[in-house]
Amino acid sequence: MDKRATADEVVREIRDGMTVGIGGWGSRRKPMALVRALLRSPVTGLTVVSYGGPDVGLLCAAGKVRRVVYGFVSLDSIPLEPHFRKARESGGIDAVEYDEGMLQWGLYAAALRLPFLPTRAGLGSDVLRQDPQLATVRSPYEDGEELVAMPALSLDVALVHMSRADARGNAQYLGPDLYFDDLFCMAAKRRFVSCERVVETPDLLKFGSVHTLRLNRTMVDAVIETPNGAHFTECPPDYGRDEAFQRAYAATAKSPEAFASFRAKYLDVSESDYQRLVREEGPR
Repeated sequence: MDKRATADEVVREIRDGMTVGIGGWGSRRKPMALVRALLRSPVTGLTVVSYGGPDVGLLCAAGKVRRVVYGFVSLDSIPLEPHFRKARESGGIDAVEYDEGMLQWGLYAAALRLPFLPTRAGLGSDVLRQDPQLATVRSPYEDGEELVAMPALSLDVALVHMSRADARGNAQYLGPDLYFDDLFCMAAKRRFVSCERVVETPDLLKFGSVHTLRLNRTMVDAVIETPNGAHFTECPPDYGRDEAFQRAYAATAKSPEAFASFRAKYLDVSESDYQRLVREEGPR
């Protein structure tokens, strides 16, 4: 089955109030072309689940988000994502912060279709105090250990970006880490994978070994070919993070006028126009 689609086509499946999981890690291999398509859409009131980066910041700044569930929200080389920070400090969003391992376990529970999974992550921290809905369970075995019952983080939609994919939805990462893109896809009802290049299935093994093929066609509903689609985050080995562009983006958190100007130039345009602008401006 040929699952190729466009970013705008898959975003049309996202409705107000849905829970959207976004793969990648901080400012690394984020599905930014899909995020930009979401920014151009009328959708609002989203719950976003993410090891967050500019995906979260942009969606918060554009007023698309009601709730963010996260382990962190960082631009990596800029420790705090400034637009997310503004939204959280102003009370513009509901913020649910988990330990990074708890977030992973919540996705895994959803992937296994379980209501929760027990974990030691979060014990002895303020996570339980800050979120009174979190519960603990006691081991039924001889040890009787008390553990955090991490609830499943079930997703309506998962958006991830991979290095290569075939038309059927088998997808491959070529950088140093999968992050948890496979869990995002397994935890979601609908799974959309953007990639740098769509290739023939046998050619996937020309780029990397079998262990890099962590998304198979049963975990993917649509494939979107988007060269440079993770920009301005990194997507090695194809390209690194555009640090100058990221600094320019972060600076727009200083005022509503600065973000409005950035949005008009880079976000309220088509993906092809965005990529053209990035190419024409070149290194900053």
